[in-house]
Amino acid sequence: MSVQYNSNTNSQPSPGTWRYSGNQLKRWRTKANITREELGAAANYSPDTIKSMEQGVRMPTPRVLDAADELCRADGLLSAAKEYVKREPFPARAQDFMQYEKEAINLCWYEPVLIPGPLQTELYARKLIGDHVPPLDEETIEERVAARVERQQIHTRKPPVGCSYVLYEAALRSPYVDEDQLMHLLEVAKLRNISIQVLPFSRAMAAALHGVMVLLETQDHERVAYTEAPSASYLTAAPEVVSAQAERLSMIRSMALDPYESACFIERMVAEL
Repeated sequence: MSVQYNSNTNSQPSPGTWRYSGNQLKRWRTKANITREELGAAANYSPDTIKSMEQGVRMPTPRVLDAADELCRADGLLSAAKEYVKREPFPARAQDFMQYEKEAINLCWYEPVLIPGPLQTELYARKLIGDHVPPLDEETIEERVAARVERQQIHTRKPPVGCSYVLYEAALRSPYVDEDQLMHLLEVAKLRNISIQVLPFSRAMAAALHGVMVLLETQDHERVAYTEAPSASYLTAAPEVVSAQAERLSMIRSMALDPYESACFIERMVAEL
């Protein structure tokens, strides 16, 4: 079965839990004859923000739900929604991919610019996510950093997941990369189920300049291809796309340094710092 996902961050619908909770918030507020201004004052939000939450555009926050519960005398019925409207730790456009990643038995990843998510140290992830444009609030940053660090479990999962990474030299020379990140790559590469290869600038070809590419194999042996851009992503199991991506990845891997040579390359970079 083919699964296609092509999205833009501006076109993603709000989660159903946000919309339902917002609808209930409005119903309780109206029934209690409480204005948005009154609820906003109690929760320290503007009336427009309360309106956005009631419409499901923004996540109803615990502070609003608790304030509304008390003002509307909901006896805990509104506050109870706090457990169901938690913010997703990943951007909406990447959530399908993250689910496939959790279920993968094999993963092949080519990255031309950034260190792949499962290989990032916490500090690298924090720098990268913290520099997001437009800026993210601190709560979102913390949630996404924690979620990204958690993804490293793919390397130690049982049964083992075969993970093959190819990193273009530009990803290693990013200003976000420090000695700890390079040493972390060397440590992860020691695991028997992990392969890390480096594609030096001197060996680059056109196929290596077309962006990130990930191939996943599920427990049902379905193969899925994923590509990503700053505001859009594409996830598909269409055989012709998966085949084309696999061919591109095979070419890149053949030009990259082998795992031993790649480890030596990274060690030299550490020595140069």
